[in-house]
Amino acid sequence: MRACSYSYLDAEVFLPSSSKKGRKLSKAQKAKQLEEEEERRRREEEEARLQAEREEQERLERERKEQELERLELKDRERREDELNELRRLLEENHTAVTKWKSDAVEKAKWERYMRCDGTPDPSVQQDINTYISLWRDDPEVNITPVLKQCNLALQLVEELEGLLRDVTDPQEGQTYQEALMNLQDLIHSKHLLATEEILKRASANTDTETGNMQTVVKDDNSTLCLWANLKKNPRFKGLNFEEVSLGFELPKQLAVRDIAVRILHTHYDHLSLLSRMAHLRIHTPSHRSLAGGDEVSADVDLPELEETKEDSEVKDDNETQQQRVDEEVQSIQGLEGRKSAASLLSRKSSPQPAEGQGSQIQTQMEALGAEGDLKSPSVQLTMVDDGERVQVVDLMQYMPLGGVFHYDVFHLPPQAHHVNGWEMRQVLDTELQVFPYPTEKSNLDDNEVLSCPPVGVSVMLPDFVVFLETPQVARWDAAGKQWRMDSITDVSYEEEEAKISFRMGSFQAFVLLQETYANLPFQSWELRPLGQDSAVYTVSGALIDLSITVQGDQCMLQSEQEKGLSHLLGKWMSSPALQRAMLNAGINIFVNEYTDKYVSSLGKDPLTEHAAYEQMALFASACAFSWSKWNAKCGAEHLVIQVCEHHGPGPVPKDSWSLYLLGAQRSQKLEMTEKSEAFSPDHHPGSEFHSTFIHMLQDNMSTDGIARTRESNYLFVDTVQSLLCATRPLMYS
Repeated sequence: MRACSYSYLDAEVFLPSSSKKGRKLSKAQKAKQLEEEEERRRREEEEARLQAEREEQERLERERKEQELERLELKDRERREDELNELRRLLEENHTAVTKWKSDAVEKAKWERYMRCDGTPDPSVQQDINTYISLWRDDPEVNITPVLKQCNLALQLVEELEGLLRDVTDPQEGQTYQEALMNLQDLIHSKHLLATEEILKRASANTDTETGNMQTVVKDDNSTLCLWANLKKNPRFKGLNFEEVSLGFELPKQLAVRDIAVRILHTHYDHLSLLSRMAHLRIHTPSHRSLAGGDEVSADVDLPELEETKEDSEVKDDNETQQQRVDEEVQSIQGLEGRKSAASLLSRKSSPQPAEGQGSQIQTQMEALGAEGDLKSPSVQLTMVDDGERVQVVDLMQYMPLGGVFHYDVFHLPPQAHHVNGWEMRQVLDTELQVFPYPTEKSNLDDNEVLSCPPVGVSVMLPDFVVFLETPQVARWDAAGKQWRMDSITDVSYEEEEAKISFRMGSFQAFVLLQETYANLPFQSWELRPLGQDSAVYTVSGALIDLSITVQGDQCMLQSEQEKGLSHLLGKWMSSPALQRAMLNAGINIFVNEYTDKYVSSLGKDPLTEHAAYEQMALFASACAFSWSKWNAKCGAEHLVIQVCEHHGPGPVPKDSWSLYLLGAQRSQKLEMTEKSEAFSPDHHPGSEFHSTFIHMLQDNMSTDGIARTRESNYLFVDTVQSLLCATRPLMYS
C-alpha cells in the first residue's frame, strides 16, 4: 500500500451544506476575518472622528453666526435711533413741502377762478350756485344746441362739486355740496327733456322722405341724442339703426302703430351710479388720511337700509368694532406732530414702549380712491324675490359702469302742427313730455294682452373712449330702488369684432355696460425703474393688460400697447389723481381700496410694514430700481421681499444686477438667496449688515453718486411715486 502524504488534520473535509454552520474556520480565514474586523473598526472610528469634527465645525459655525448676528444686531441697535431720525426727517420735510405746495395751488386756483370773471358761479359758494340753478331753471331756452352748451357748463360745475365732496371734512358742508350736485343733475335731465320735446313738436316738418317718419341725431362732446318719431304708423316697422352713431332699437308690432317717439340718449357721464351711491350712503365718520398718503378722504360706509335681524345686528356690531379699530389706528398714524410716517410708527412698534404710548397698525386696507372719495361705497349684490321674479342688484364695488349711460325711452308723440291758410295751428298741452307706458299696466289688460307685450330690443356700439377687457355685461336702472339690476335682460349677443352688443328688455329703461372692477388684478409682476433725476417709469403686468406710467416731477403719463379706447389718454401728462380718475373712467383699473380684498386674493401683508416700504422706495426712486419677487409670497405676513439694484439711465435693468432684500418691522437685510433659489431662506448675505430702515440698508451697496441723487429728489416727485405705489399696493396684490 502507498503511504499517506498528508495528515488527517490537514485534510479538507467536505461536509453537506447543512453541516457547514458548525465547521471551524481555518487560520487564514480567521486572519482575514480579524483583518476585516480591524478595518471596519478603523473605518468606524474614522467616521466617528469625522462626524465629531463636522459637529464641532457646525457648532463653531453656529456660534460664529450667533456671535456675528449678535454683533450685527448690537451695531444695528446702536445706530437705530439715528437712522430712524434721519428717515423721519426726510419724510417730514417732504410732507411739509408737499402740503405747502398743495395749499398754495388751491389758493392759486381760487384766485384764477375769481379773476376769470366769465359769469360761471363758484360751486363752493352756496349762494352763487343756488342763484345759477334758479336762473337756469327759469331760462325759457329749449333749442337743442344752446341747451347742450348750457348742460356742458353745468357738467363742469358737477365735476367741481364732486372734487369738493372728495375733500370735504365738515359733514354739513358736504351735505350742501351734495344737494347742489343733485339739483344740477336733475336740472340737466330736465333740460334734455325740454329740448327733446321741442324737437318732437316739429317732427312732421322734418320727416324722412323714404320712411315718412322723423329721425335725427344730435351729438356733442358729452352726449349723443337719437330721436325717432312714429308719424307713418307702419305696422311692418321693425326697428331703426342710427348708422352714424351705431345705435339702434327694435319695437314690437303694437308700438309700431302708436303715436310714439323713441329716444336713445347716450351721456358720456354717469350720474345714475353716483345717485345710487348717494342713496345708500348713510353713515358718516370723521375723515382721515388714506394709506395712499394723499389728501384726506372720508370713511363713509354704504349700508343698505334693510330690516335689522339678529344676524344683521351681529354684522353691525362687527362693523362698529372694526370701524372703532380703524379710527384708533388712524389716530396713531396722525400722532401729535401732524402726519407720522409708517417708518416712524414701525420704530414704535418694534421698540419697547409703554402700552398706552405704542402706536397700533394702520388700517388694513386703503380708503376709497380719490376718484370718487366718500361716494365710492359698496352696495351689496342681493338676490331676492319681487312679485315672483328674482332680482339681481349690481354690486358697484364688484362691477364698474363704463362708457356712460344709455337712456332708452318711449314718449307720447306731442301734437303736430297743422298749416291752414298760412297759419300754423298746434294743440297746446298743459303737461310736459309724457312717458308712454310699456308694457301697459296689467290691471288694464286681460291675460292675452299681457302676453302680447314682448320685450323691446336695443343695440349699441361699445364707446370708443373706454376699454372692455372682457365681454361687457348689461344692467338696467331701477328708478324706484335707485340701483342697477341685471335681471329681465335677455337675448344678449356680443359681436367682439364689431364691438357691438344687442339685447332685449321688458321695458324702456336706462341701461349701462359693466365690467368687473378688479378684472386686471392681481398683478403678474411689476417694476419701478428710474429714468433719471426725478423721473421714473412704473410698469405693471396685470391679469389682462400690461401698462406703464412714466413719472416726471408731479406729472404722470400713461403708456400701453392697447391703443383702442385709450387714445385720449396715452402720451398725455397729467397729475397723479387726474390720471387715476381718467384710467378708471376708461376701464383700466390697477388701483385698490379698502374693499379690494373682498374680491381679489392678497398676500395679507402687514400694512404698516408695507406702507413704510412705499415711503422709502419713493425716496430712492431716482437712483434705485425695484421689482416684484416670487419670494414675497413665501416669506410670511410680517415680512416683504423685494428685488432691488442701483440703476442709472433710461435703459432696462440687467438681469444679473438684482439683489433680494427682506423687510420687516424691526430691520431690513440683504438676502444671500437669489430669485432662482430652490427654496426661501432668511439668511443674510455674507458681509452685509442689518439696518433699521430700508434706505440705510440700500445705501450700503450704493455709489456716492447714487446716494446723492436720492438726497436731491424733488418732494413732488417723491410724493407722486409714493401715491402711485400706495394706490396700487403691488407688495400686497402681486
